Amino acid sequence: MNPIITTRSITHATVLLAILLALSGVFAESTQAVDFVDYVDPWIESNKSRFFFFASACRPFGMVNLSPDSRIGEAWNSGYHYSDPEILGFSHVHAWMLSGITVMPTSGSVDPTQGVDGWKSSKNTSTEIVKPGYHKVRLDKYAIQVELTSTDRVGFYRLTHENPGTSTVLFNLSGHLGQSTMRDSHIRRVSRTELEGYVTMTGRIWGPHKVRIYFVARFDKPFSHLKGWKGKSNLGSLTENSGEGIGARVEHPVAAGDILQMKVAISYTSMANARLNLDTELDHWNFDQVKQESRDVWNDWLGKIEVKGGTEDQRIKFYTDLWHVLLGRRKLNDVNGMYPDNTSFGLFPNQNQSGTTVTRQLPLGSDGTPLYNFYNSDAFWLTQWNVNLVWGMAYPQVVNEFVNSALVMYTNGGLLPRGPCAGGYTGIMTGNSVTPLIVGAYMKGIRGYDVEEAFEALVVNHRPGGMMGQQGKWSNNADLDAYITQGYDPSPGGAGTTLEFSYQDWCLAQMAAKLGKTAEYHEFMSRSDHWKNLFHPDHKFIFPKDEAGQWRHTNPLSGRGFVEANSWQATWFVSHDLPGLARLMGGHDAFCSKLNAAFEQAADQNFVSGYGSGTVSYANQPGCSNAHLFTYAGKPWLTQYWVRQVNEKAYGGVTPDLGYGGHDEDQGQMGGVSALMSMGLFSVKGTCAQNPIYEITSPVFESVVIHLDDRYYPGKQFKITTLNNSRDNMYIQSARLNGQPLNRAWFHHSQFAAGGHLQLTLGPDPNTAWGGDADGIPNSNLR
Repeated sequence: MNPIITTRSITHATVLLAILLALSGVFAESTQAVDFVDYVDPWIESNKSRFFFFASACRPFGMVNLSPDSRIGEAWNSGYHYSDPEILGFSHVHAWMLSGITVMPTSGSVDPTQGVDGWKSSKNTSTEIVKPGYHKVRLDKYAIQVELTSTDRVGFYRLTHENPGTSTVLFNLSGHLGQSTMRDSHIRRVSRTELEGYVTMTGRIWGPHKVRIYFVARFDKPFSHLKGWKGKSNLGSLTENSGEGIGARVEHPVAAGDILQMKVAISYTSMANARLNLDTELDHWNFDQVKQESRDVWNDWLGKIEVKGGTEDQRIKFYTDLWHVLLGRRKLNDVNGMYPDNTSFGLFPNQNQSGTTVTRQLPLGSDGTPLYNFYNSDAFWLTQWNVNLVWGMAYPQVVNEFVNSALVMYTNGGLLPRGPCAGGYTGIMTGNSVTPLIVGAYMKGIRGYDVEEAFEALVVNHRPGGMMGQQGKWSNNADLDAYITQGYDPSPGGAGTTLEFSYQDWCLAQMAAKLGKTAEYHEFMSRSDHWKNLFHPDHKFIFPKDEAGQWRHTNPLSGRGFVEANSWQATWFVSHDLPGLARLMGGHDAFCSKLNAAFEQAADQNFVSGYGSGTVSYANQPGCSNAHLFTYAGKPWLTQYWVRQVNEKAYGGVTPDLGYGGHDEDQGQMGGVSALMSMGLFSVKGTCAQNPIYEITSPVFESVVIHLDDRYYPGKQFKITTLNNSRDNMYIQSARLNGQPLNRAWFHHSQFAAGGHLQLTLGPDPNTAWGGDADGIPNSNLR
């Protein structure tokens, strides 16, 4: 045998095999489904969160958010914190103004009359797993491994007991839990495997004073005893328990390694509907199936936007941002479409608390399911710069549902909601904050509602007696009448409300124009100019005025007269008339110079300040459009620079202490801003112009693919790709849209909806010739 030929043949075979293996690896990688859930880190900034921030066992917008609690006494700095060593219980409702139904698995001798101090347990952090739709944690005190998952309306437990003895599941139906308090509760044994009951949430709720949450709990094994307590008294065996300070203990004998499973369904309308929710959504005991289904649901929702490239931390942060955008606001209706109407209550706890809850029915489709869902939500205040945009791009059905939900409340109570609580109104924040949501939906072609009714509701709520003029958290004396007749709101928070009213009036005027409502167009377009009456000609800032027309102060760092902001942050909130603001400031150069100085001063604080302090703060809503405003003054390269800086410094953290500015993520609002910055898209006007646009800045990813919903948009996907992308290469050198050169820093929503491909070439230095000429500035009402 010729050794040379043999060696050469072996070498060729080896090379061929290596090539085949490499190709098969590439093919496998290219066809392997991405598991977006693995990119989500629920711990990000969980050490600085509100009660409803942390989530694990829940679905997108799910009624149930089954999660542990490590702090329960307040709305702020509450819920489940990464650094806390103990678990106080597992509650099923973590929502805006609402909480309720705490369960604590225990074993051995526990005295529940001692409260959380008697039953709390340390946890094993080394084995704890937290993912969207699933939570696993060991309660060290009881040697019980707790696993949680859920459907939309049902929480599902799997409890594995390491030691033999008695498993005791506590139902705590009293005491403070987040922002509200459990009172006037009831629990009853239905059978040896089923309980039913309710809690009444009251106390510190804005809006409805009493909100009843019904539940049905079902075990996979018969329990041996049902016992209870009331206040400081143990009651022994019972069949039901009612009143204040009550709870129940459900006992099962267990051997080492025994698994006990439990399902808890909730409803805001009745125990019968809680049972219907349970039987409809979870009619089996296969925990792993529900866990996988929940994971699949989250992967489907998160996968509507696919990103590639960037760093591992940037991908983790992006999908965690997107998860929060889809998380905080909660469904209220049952599977059959029944929902609570609490619009007869007042906006504040001390207002009209003699109201009553009415159960109503959502319209049903031909399949018997609701045409849309009805929601509980924190305020829509300034959501035009975050969740409205992300929902509108990738989840237009969500926009449609929230518009319908708002119109349901208008039908029931005559007002549109700001931050609806359990089907009732709240006075949180200011203005008529759903206006940009509704107008933006209409302008984007999302029309699954009665357009004429929507327009009527907006007009009614922009006039005296409507929601715009109702008192709010920071403007108890907001004066809509003076705003209309005098040209500004002279109340103590009037500069902030005047800016907000002006923008919302402009939004409504655009809808009026599109519908051919000439009289209403002129009415609200005229009002949209009222912000100019508070522009100080010498200081070049917006400042508040009193009833006599005198300036209340001229300190641009003072929060007096504003809503969670100051002059430095809020002067720029003229989204609808930035050319007018630039003219008053002395032109585009003066506008950009002043705004650039604000960012330079805020850089050392990572663009994060408390309410009403600092020149720029991305820890709260009022300034969340400011980095994008340079594009409207002909200098988009400054937008590219500052967006990258803010995204990295204010939102770049991926630790339990950093991620959203360290203050308040606000149910997807800060996550929405962060996600939009990472994608390289924004809309300063909230897509409320008659032909809305998206402004372009530089994404952090090499590729962004937004899969379009064919029920609303004709295209299949909108793709953004970048060349030469890196941390230092942040400046757009050139752009092409669908293969054609694009020399402006924006494009129309209609181009987005049709599907397309935006290609960006990036570099280390600004290209001041791109997007900065007069034709490239988006300065029209039509944009």
